[in-house]
Amino acid sequence: MDKMNYARLSKSERLQRVLKLLKDRKWHSTRKIINQAHVCAVNSIAAELRMNGYAVECKRVGDVWRYRLG
Repeated sequence: MDKMNYARLSKSERLQRVLKLLKDRKWHSTRKIINQAHVCAVNSIAAELRMNGYAVECKRVGDVWRYRLG
């Protein structure tokens, strides 16, 4: 099995911006995360945060994906 390459939180401003947004532990839509944290590929960022030890949950509500810290 191939190992996933991922950014370390301490060296990634984009991961830090998303984590700061998610720290309120509320659900945030993909669009809100993109707009407020100035990132793209939110699903990849969620996976990278998980690799850095954070429990990021995601769920689909209708056509919208939402993310939060677990």
